[in-house]
Amino acid sequence: MDFIYLDHNATTPLQPKAFEAMLPVMRDHFGNPSSTHFFGRTARVRVDEAREKVAELVNARAREIVFTSGGTESNNFAIVGTSLALKKKGRHILTSKVEHPSALNACRYLEKLGFEVEFLDVDGEGRIDPELVESALRADTVLVTIQHANSEVGTLQDIDSIGRKVREKGVVMHVDAVQSVGKVCVDLETFPVDLLSFSAHKLYGPKGTGVLYIRRGTPSLDPLIHGGGQEIKRRAGTENVPGIVGLGVVAEIAKRDLKKNSLRMDDLHKQLRRFLLDEIYGVEIYGHPRLRLPNTLGFSIIGVNGGDLLMALDMEGIAVSTGSACSSGSLFPSHVLTAMGVSEEKINSSLRISLGWGNNTEEVLLAGQTLKRLVGEMRKTVSKEGIL
Repeated sequence: MDFIYLDHNATTPLQPKAFEAMLPVMRDHFGNPSSTHFFGRTARVRVDEAREKVAELVNARAREIVFTSGGTESNNFAIVGTSLALKKKGRHILTSKVEHPSALNACRYLEKLGFEVEFLDVDGEGRIDPELVESALRADTVLVTIQHANSEVGTLQDIDSIGRKVREKGVVMHVDAVQSVGKVCVDLETFPVDLLSFSAHKLYGPKGTGVLYIRRGTPSLDPLIHGGGQEIKRRAGTENVPGIVGLGVVAEIAKRDLKKNSLRMDDLHKQLRRFLLDEIYGVEIYGHPRLRLPNTLGFSIIGVNGGDLLMALDMEGIAVSTGSACSSGSLFPSHVLTAMGVSEEKINSSLRISLGWGNNTEEVLLAGQTLKRLVGEMRKTVSKEGIL
């Protein structure tokens, strides 16, 4: 059976060049980057080279790049670390109802510590009104944390407007860019943010490696992990040298091929969107039609169960998702679609397809045709049982 992978927002396959670069690091350059001998110095050079490449991807300074274990740690470090560091200034935090669970749960943890977290509404396309953010800012607001792109529906937030309004008030602005870096342009020279998170495994890099960008001049964050003085005394623990090297390789590729890959995925997205709307009755597509990731298609199909459809597609060798892979095992309906005002019935019939660099037109059309056939079969079964 030939498999078709259409779940790139959950994770991406490891880029072969990253794998090739990581092997000699694991085998030969195994030194601790903090050691002063030859093996340590060699490892330190590899980490510093990767840091430069990662900084270039987002147009930042190398010293503003802190390596972490992934997007979840980066979000927690930014949210919890900032809030605890500034608790004497205030205890009010702003975020939205459609954030990734790593951000939402970090905020809920802070609520237990006495912080007041305000979860802002979004519109029917999943966007946050910058004016709503501005009106919610208070004298005791210490942090605003907003995602750049939503993993379930692909909607992009107006970070330019939100960030300017937040930083004009002297409030720290954090952006979760795990889903957007490498898919759309993220230029931190002009992006009005203080902190920004992203992850290697969403970029065709290895799992277990992430980044927190900390703009020069941002107030020091309270550490999440206590130990040595790694990462310029900002994140303790021996660096994951192979993972960092792999991230450096894919960062270089992502920067070089960003425009080409973005246009290609957008073309496939449009082909699939057109097929679904034209060929399958009862399809409703979610998210903003233009201000979106080029690869993400969240939709529902009336009269079928999304979980059943996911399993049927899996049996056909096609991998998709019913939402965020980080919470797909949850018994509760998608918090993103719920916040957007989608009914529970439609949420239960929803799927997410997220395209990648390696997908092609043949795969996308085959997936669409298979989906059409399976939906037809399911509707016939339901009709025979007298439910429709």
